Amino acid sequence: MSVFLGIDVGTSGTKSLAVREDGTILASSTMEYPLSSPKPGWSEQNPEDWWTATQAGVAAVLQRARIKPKEVKGIGLSGQMHGSVFLDKQDAVVRPALLWNDQRTAAECAEIEQRAGGRKALIKLVANPALTGFTAPKILWLRNHEPRNFDKTVRVLLPKDFVRHRMTGEFATEVSDASGTLLLDVRQRRWSRSLLDKLDLDAGLLPAVYESEEISGRLSAAGAAALGLPPGVPVVGGGGDQAASAVGNGIVKRGVISATMGTSGVVFAHSDEVQIDPAGRVHTFCHAVRDKWHVMGVVLSAGGSLQWYRNQLGQAEVATAATMGVDPYELITAQAAQAPAGSEGLFFLPYLTGERTPHADPYARAAWIGLSLRHGKSHMARSVIEGATYAMRDSLEIIKGLNIPVKEIRLSGGGGRSAFWRQMQADIYGQKVVTINAEEGPAYGVALLAAAGTGAYRDVVQACEATIQVATQTVPKPAAKRTYDACYPLYGKLYRSLQPDFRAIAQLVGG
Repeated sequence: MSVFLGIDVGTSGTKSLAVREDGTILASSTMEYPLSSPKPGWSEQNPEDWWTATQAGVAAVLQRARIKPKEVKGIGLSGQMHGSVFLDKQDAVVRPALLWNDQRTAAECAEIEQRAGGRKALIKLVANPALTGFTAPKILWLRNHEPRNFDKTVRVLLPKDFVRHRMTGEFATEVSDASGTLLLDVRQRRWSRSLLDKLDLDAGLLPAVYESEEISGRLSAAGAAALGLPPGVPVVGGGGDQAASAVGNGIVKRGVISATMGTSGVVFAHSDEVQIDPAGRVHTFCHAVRDKWHVMGVVLSAGGSLQWYRNQLGQAEVATAATMGVDPYELITAQAAQAPAGSEGLFFLPYLTGERTPHADPYARAAWIGLSLRHGKSHMARSVIEGATYAMRDSLEIIKGLNIPVKEIRLSGGGGRSAFWRQMQADIYGQKVVTINAEEGPAYGVALLAAAGTGAYRDVVQACEATIQVATQTVPKPAAKRTYDACYPLYGKLYRSLQPDFRAIAQLVGG
């Protein structure tokens, strides 16, 4: 049976996965690398670290699974979105890549909106507003602040596409990742010549655009030698990490939604048509399914809020967990379960790093509201988890408001592994939630894309139907649902009441 490799170029490391044609995972490996922050709010990486990690990861999975190189029939690539790799005419890296979480480009975002004719005009052109994490503002930042480096630059690639270039020699991307550059006409699935002209950017800077399962190149002699594989192995377009993860979760049909609760939280909805929120509260990107789209909401500190609670207030639970040999999150969620739904009037706003959906407010801050002598650590722990889940519901409500049906919600990440958090999500979302049989994220999704693109399956949908099954189901508890339905509107009102104060606090501390 054929073997397909899925490679996900993440922020902290690159994950390599070997998957058999029937979806069986044979081996996985993650190779880590550093991230640098030369100034507050800056986030950079050396692209060569990604390629080094890819080579080591592929070698590891081939060895662990005892795969013969000739058995590998295709490779799929995923990666952190929005990053910018600047290459010169010798294909050398001009400077460290600016990453998705880099915040230096606020002025360039304003410049893009001004050049486009305003926020509404920009959304009409590329379906999304300008955000500091996106690629286009980074290109303008290079032009505005490092003109010598900009003059050297002849190509701009996304992280996974730099690895593709090392593998194949091709300059290529695909529609889902390209959507996050702010330079793609999302409706037409091609670069927006209109916006490029308005920004005075040469279209030649950008690579060719493919559909996600389409073969974008084949291993060159040099790429094959570096990976220990035969020359000519097909490399498909792949996907940005969120679209690829959605494929890995089977979010490839109308009505199926994913809610991924990691450090950040993502609500991802498949759409057969282009669905754009005029206010730009959620992102509309091309999906990794041919001629389909997705709508996505992002909570910046979802599981990250619980991680903060563990690190700052859960030292006792961490110490106890170490002596017991268990995960400290198990003790914290067990403690949270002692408090009732709604935490007896205690609310937590999970805006530890600002917020993206629906507020797009970098000044938003976290807060406990409603503390009284009645409340203890169990209430505080539960309210943190509730606050993160309310924030996910914000995205879900916007998606429903765009007339996208929500028939099934598939959970993944830490919020999907925890039975307590699965139940809370069912109660707060107000409908059944499920988990699936395999949770390997973007690397699994792009391995399926490689299988579909090389003919093992008719298309991506068939690949997902053949390999992904529902593992658990959780239905809402009526009493808890009633409590959360009463609490949720107040949660939203609290942000609106405090929004002016958040900006004042930021100014007070120089943020």
